[in-house]
Amino acid sequence: MSSISIEKFIEVIPKAELHLHIEGTFEPELMFEIAKRNNKKIKYTTVDELKNAYSFNNLQEFLDIYYAGANVLIEEQDFYDLTWAYLTKVHEQNVEHVEIFFDPQTHTDRGISFDTVINGIYKALQDGEKKLGITNVLIMSFLRHLDESSAFETLQQALPFKEWIGGVGLDSSEVGNPPSKFERVFAKAREEGFTPVAHAGEEGPAEYIWEALDLLHVARIDHGNRCLDDEVLVEKLAALQIPLTLCPLSNLELKVVTDLKNHPILKMMDKNLLVTVNSDDPAYFGGYMNENYWGIAQALDLSKKQITELVKNSFKASWLPDTEKEKKLLELDQYFQNH
Repeated sequence: MSSISIEKFIEVIPKAELHLHIEGTFEPELMFEIAKRNNKKIKYTTVDELKNAYSFNNLQEFLDIYYAGANVLIEEQDFYDLTWAYLTKVHEQNVEHVEIFFDPQTHTDRGISFDTVINGIYKALQDGEKKLGITNVLIMSFLRHLDESSAFETLQQALPFKEWIGGVGLDSSEVGNPPSKFERVFAKAREEGFTPVAHAGEEGPAEYIWEALDLLHVARIDHGNRCLDDEVLVEKLAALQIPLTLCPLSNLELKVVTDLKNHPILKMMDKNLLVTVNSDDPAYFGGYMNENYWGIAQALDLSKKQITELVKNSFKASWLPDTEKEKKLLELDQYFQNH
């Protein structure tokens, strides 16, 4: 085995990302460029001023600025440019497969048509596969702070694009908006052939994770940090190998953990949970995939073996075909042996 540094090891290892909000990749420079192109005002006058606003005490403070930024996205080209910027960035970080969320209600609620949003994103994803070799799955999220009827309307709008959308998710303000609020919408989505996932147990309690499993019948839990509050839940998640898509830098920025040294990822690995590393909203939280891996590797003194295990988990938890997964896992074993 060669003796490259952990940082270099992380940089070069092929990765998959399973928890990424495309609207959360909106870098300040691109935001200003698109705002100018669309003649939209934003309340910050410089890139630095906007970057300085990216300091949050909780999830809601982040969401307020996140939705304000999304306001400048109007044309199909804007959604293409946003998605393409993300793909080129992660291509440089050796990310080979992405499963990304988009929030149609953020845009349809301000008069942008569903097809404008999805056409721009989907065309960029297709180009990403052709030109960069990044395979993808698109997941449509319902905003949990809105009501059930709005989610049903969004599901209806998605039906003509079923072949483009692999799954449905649930995001936005968690506390006070339990998964049970959307039980009927998810039942209908599953009936239509969408694979369900849900954000649960980030700021909300372990009970929300139970609801996501028992009522929404999710294939994956996004975040899931609070599962550790309930030993029976941990046992169930481990036994069923339900993936958890953890986001270390997001947890730090939103004060879910006060220090990466306190991040529960190692504890979860010790309990045989299928945990993965992801970037969530990287433009706002200070880092894409490599920065997230590097942050926890440094804080928790992770070994190359543990890093490899986490990367393998991401491919195992992905919706890639089994033959493709097997190929990736063999490649990762080989990478680990050689480095």
